[in-house]
Amino acid sequence: MKRVGFVYDDIYLKHDWPQHPENKDRLSSILEHLQKNGLDKELIQIKPRRANVEEVSLNHDPTYIQEVHDFCKSGGGYLDPDTYATQDSYDVALYAVGGILEGIDKILNGEVDRVFCAVRPPGHHAEYAKAMGFCIFNNIAIGAHYLRKVKGIKRVFIIDFDAHHGNGTQKSFYEDDSVFYFSSHEYPFYPGTGSADERGAGKGYGYTVNVPMSAGSGDEEYKPVYEKLVPELIDRFRPEFVLVSAGYDLHADDPLTYLNVTNEGVRHIVRNIIKASDYVGAPVLFALEGGYNLRALGECVSITIEEMLRD
Repeated sequence: MKRVGFVYDDIYLKHDWPQHPENKDRLSSILEHLQKNGLDKELIQIKPRRANVEEVSLNHDPTYIQEVHDFCKSGGGYLDPDTYATQDSYDVALYAVGGILEGIDKILNGEVDRVFCAVRPPGHHAEYAKAMGFCIFNNIAIGAHYLRKVKGIKRVFIIDFDAHHGNGTQKSFYEDDSVFYFSSHEYPFYPGTGSADERGAGKGYGYTVNVPMSAGSGDEEYKPVYEKLVPELIDRFRPEFVLVSAGYDLHADDPLTYLNVTNEGVRHIVRNIIKASDYVGAPVLFALEGGYNLRALGECVSITIEEMLRD
């Protein structure tokens, strides 16, 4: 059995807005399902640290970071039509980033083999100087920059299976050949990016791959993508570390999307990501993105953890 770290802290519950689909109940459901299945006892608990401004600035405009700070400390509201922030959200968002960084450190230090980060707010829509799509800071993008610029990792592979395209993450590395960005997502759909012809630019051309999925796509459509294409790309790129934007709104029961992936479809995706990463000797860190049916979310994270624990 693999040593799997689980990043969580109750501070993630402080970012909350009544009636908004991205709320604290998402994490409560995950914790309940892990306890019900006895998986919590198999995990190594990791407390997140509070990321500092310098670390967040690896991917974001310092002026934007200050603006988020001031906006939250003055009471909060909506940073964009979809993205709320409360008085606590700036601090919570720093701990979300810090959760990913702490998970990376634990893997690189040899304390764990794989990590799941149950963090929020999510991150993959957040751009250099812009909050959007429920996201304030781009947790995974900051993690990739941290691996490259602080930890000296030469090649990072990002996989994003959220139903929504990770526009913020793609934009961060669009001209970069050291970070490969792969996304499968519903298209056309929010946020409007992620067509198959978006492949990177300059020296980053060919290091972005998007697989748009039509509404109604399910297990059969996803199978060849994660059984064949993703392993081929990973084998060719030979990453030293794999980061996963784990968005469970691709599930058939999700209220915000129109895909039809089942629990077993999620298992297939996760199993093949881990298998392909193991093949090239790259450790894997999963970070929570979307997923808004509470039961489906809890079940799918439990399935992910089961697969991560397997040898």
